[in-house]
Amino acid sequence: MDLLGNPFKGVVADVQGRASWYKDDWVAGLRTGFRILAPTMYIFFASALPVISFGEQLSNETDGILSTVETLASTAICGIIHSILGGQPLLIVGVAEPTIIMYTYLYKFARKQPDLGEQLYLAWAGWVCIWTSIMLFLLAMFNASNVISRFTRVAGELFGMLITVLFLQQAIKGIVSEFSMPKDDEISDPSSPIYQFQWIYVNGLLGVIFSIGLLYTALKTRRARSWLYGIGWLRSFIADYGVPLMVIVWTAFSFALPSKVPSGVPRRLFSPLPWESISLRHWTVARFVFCPSYIYIRSHRACFDGRRTLFL
Repeated sequence: MDLLGNPFKGVVADVQGRASWYKDDWVAGLRTGFRILAPTMYIFFASALPVISFGEQLSNETDGILSTVETLASTAICGIIHSILGGQPLLIVGVAEPTIIMYTYLYKFARKQPDLGEQLYLAWAGWVCIWTSIMLFLLAMFNASNVISRFTRVAGELFGMLITVLFLQQAIKGIVSEFSMPKDDEISDPSSPIYQFQWIYVNGLLGVIFSIGLLYTALKTRRARSWLYGIGWLRSFIADYGVPLMVIVWTAFSFALPSKVPSGVPRRLFSPLPWESISLRHWTVARFVFCPSYIYIRSHRACFDGRRTLFL
């Protein structure tokens, strides 16, 4: 309760604690030279792959209104800003399943509202994010993060287990979906051979092979330093850059298929460039935020009512 009466006390303490080390963190990282490249690439792929995966799920759940383009761009922008202003250069940010659940629920709720609909979904979701940022600012101002000291480690482990289970659930759902027909709006030519049973089955098998193969080889290469064969520098190189190398290798395998396999097997993620016409609407949604006044007035209330309905 003492901290509640001293706004920004925790923020000031954090800044003062990091100020003396802030410059050293960046300088030491730059002085390491090429040695910093290996952990950087590992963290990059460890962050990018889930973002791409959840971006595809988000695209399926919101009928393409939000997609991999937005998840990649937002992760990159927020990661750069957070690393500069967060007091340390290494901060891992990204999209997780709870974020997808939130945006999916917002989309389903907005689609059923005649005064929102799909056209104003992004504008309304933007206001939900604004209200959330204001709440987070107030929580930081009044040192609410100190409440974490009241929780035991079990709570943190349970939340970590939840995220792990959601990751596994999404991975299994993604593999199973490769054995089924895509959505009707994703089928450009229903007469294409890739939608025949045998090629859908082949697509699913290839998905299983590539997924398990990438996971197995990536885990194996991380332990390359303990291998009993190979030259020392080669084993170190594989251990440092094994994960990105395996991503490249298995991606190359997906393109090295027999010529008799029709184009479109295996299925590939469609990701338009940010400056293409199909993506321009996403980046200009800000002009719709103030058009209907009730979006600003009802955004927080609608979200609260939706959450209450969900829990009831």
